[in-house]
Amino acid sequence: MQLREQIIASLREVYDPEISINVYDLGLIYDIEIIEDHVHVKHTLTSFACPFAEQICNDIYDACISTPGVETVERELVWNPPFGPDMVPEETKFAMGWD
Repeated sequence: MQLREQIIASLREVYDPEISINVYDLGLIYDIEIIEDHVHVKHTLTSFACPFAEQICNDIYDACISTPGVETVERELVWNPPFGPDMVPEETKFAMGWD
């Protein structure tokens, strides 16, 4: 498995406690840039007032840094584009019965 796939698998273990969907399938991960053994993850949260913001951010970092082959991680929380229901992938909407 390539490093990108391993990182995605790790991120699929990080759940938003309010929604019980992992951050990757929820659409909160906007970009994963890999340069050798360094990973830069750009992500958002479901809202500015997310009560689990610190936990989710820490869990994203921990998931990436614990992936074999990753030595350093830069986690970047962004608010643009703002997260909304349209950001949730169709597969996730279907699986959750949101269609």
